[in-house]
Amino acid sequence: MRSAEEKAKSRNAVLEKLDQMSILYEMVEHPAAYTVEDMDRIGFDEKVTVCKNLFVRDQKKKPSHWLVVVHKDKRADLDSLAEQLGTKHLSFASADRLKRYLGLAQGEVTPLGVLNDVNHEVTVVFDRDIIGNMHLGVHPNDNTATLILSFDDILKVVEQNGNPVRYITVPGEKE
Repeated sequence: MRSAEEKAKSRNAVLEKLDQMSILYEMVEHPAAYTVEDMDRIGFDEKVTVCKNLFVRDQKKKPSHWLVVVHKDKRADLDSLAEQLGTKHLSFASADRLKRYLGLAQGEVTPLGVLNDVNHEVTVVFDRDIIGNMHLGVHPNDNTATLILSFDDILKVVEQNGNPVRYITVPGEKE
């Protein structure tokens, strides 16, 4: 778990980057939200699509890491994800790996975490269902706030940072 000071510094770095890129966003501050259920209790406007973010890895000797972004109500089956990503045996990355690659703690995972990935080692994987969404809710590297911004703007941040991007179809309906 990161200190309030670490979270604030990380959040401010994200906000500065968005401002530098002239990206518009709305920020909602709230109690720490570690899970999708915590996010549901916040009560966002119905136009906001809260994202579920999964940091996963494969089991190779030199593992690959993916940050998977899907609608909060979709079930992301790791076997199906592995097949679409062309790998086998996906598992959730450890807290140590999350800290090392994205500078985040559990419960803080967000596509904006790639701003801490200076070596561009994490591939960001978006579910096709969120493409074009104008009101996605993601943490600003701090789970005591949520930024509401467009898919295109999130993609712009990821691409400008130099991280690879992939698209998948998460099967099934939203839960």
